[in-house]
Amino acid sequence: MSTPMPTAAKGAGALCFAVVAWFLADAFIPGMPDAASAGGMREFGALLGVFVGWLVMGNSVGHKYIDAIGYGWKTVIVLVFFGFLFLGMYEMLKQSTRMVYEGPVEAILDIFTRMYDRAKQAVTVKVVITMVIGGGIAGFLTEAVSRRWK
Repeated sequence: MSTPMPTAAKGAGALCFAVVAWFLADAFIPGMPDAASAGGMREFGALLGVFVGWLVMGNSVGHKYIDAIGYGWKTVIVLVFFGFLFLGMYEMLKQSTRMVYEGPVEAILDIFTRMYDRAKQAVTVKVVITMVIGGGIAGFLTEAVSRRWK
């Protein structure tokens, strides 16, 4: 049941997925070739987790608990997709200031190449376990909050 108004479930989804995004970024950073320059990746991930948790998981409540775990997994997949998209855009913008691209189409296509390269780096046991366990727990907790505070 989707509502444009703030609800406890949306707040719980935002908080839970901010935490999941923080741990996902923390699990992903050591596998990056330039891990020392990760900067504010954890903080940005948490901010992205707030928005995805609010919009995706917060609107997916009101079902059985087992369904909520599945919605949590869906939400964490959306979170990872947009995380890679924004990371690809950020890296493309850094490269474009160095005048690497011959045109805007090449720069835009490079975003997807960078997303693919980072996704290959992210397929580690630590990241996948964080996605599965974190998404499931966050979905379960969001559903529990939804049932407790309607």
